[in-house]
Amino acid sequence: MEGVSGDRAAETSLPLAKWRSDFSRAFQYYLDRSTPHLVGRWIGTLAVAAVYMLRVYLIQGFYIVSYGLGIYLLNLLIGFLSPRVDPELEVDGASLPTRGSDEFKPFIRRLPEFKFWYAITKAFCVAFVMTFFSVFDVPVFWPILLCYWIVLFVLTMKRQILHMIKYKYVPFNIGKQVRSQ
Repeated sequence: MEGVSGDRAAETSLPLAKWRSDFSRAFQYYLDRSTPHLVGRWIGTLAVAAVYMLRVYLIQGFYIVSYGLGIYLLNLLIGFLSPRVDPELEVDGASLPTRGSDEFKPFIRRLPEFKFWYAITKAFCVAFVMTFFSVFDVPVFWPILLCYWIVLFVLTMKRQILHMIKYKYVPFNIGKQVRSQ
C-alpha cells in the first residue's frame, strides 16, 4: 500500500521539479544577460530599494527589519571594499605592494561587484516580503536603532579606511591607471 502512495507522490513532485528546473534555468539565463549592464542593474536595485523604503514609510513599521537589512548591507559593503587576501594576515609576501619598487598587483575584491549587487537586490526583496507578515513588525523605538546603526557605520568605515591607508589600496578603478615611477 505504501508503494502506491509513494508512486503518487513521485508523480506529483515530478511536474513541480520540472517547473522548478525550468524556472531556475530561465532565471539564470536572464541573470547572465544582465551581467554587462552595470548601470541598469543598479538603477533597478535603487528602484527596489525605493519601493521598500516607501512601504516602510507608509505603514510606519517594520523598523527592526530595516535595521537588520542595514546591518546586512554594511556587512556586504565591507566585503566589497576589502581585498580578497588581507595584507595583515598574509605572511608569504603575496600581499599588496607597499613601495613603488614592489611588483604591481591588481586589487581583487573579496566580494565581486556582481555578487554585491545580487545580494543587495535579494536582501531588499526579502525585506519587502517580510513587511507583509505582522510577526516581523516588532515594536521598537526606531531613533535608537538609527543612532546605533549610524555609530556602527561610522566606526566600521573608519576602521576600513584606516586599513586602506595603511596598506595603500584603493578599491575603485577610476579612469586609466598611471603608474608613478
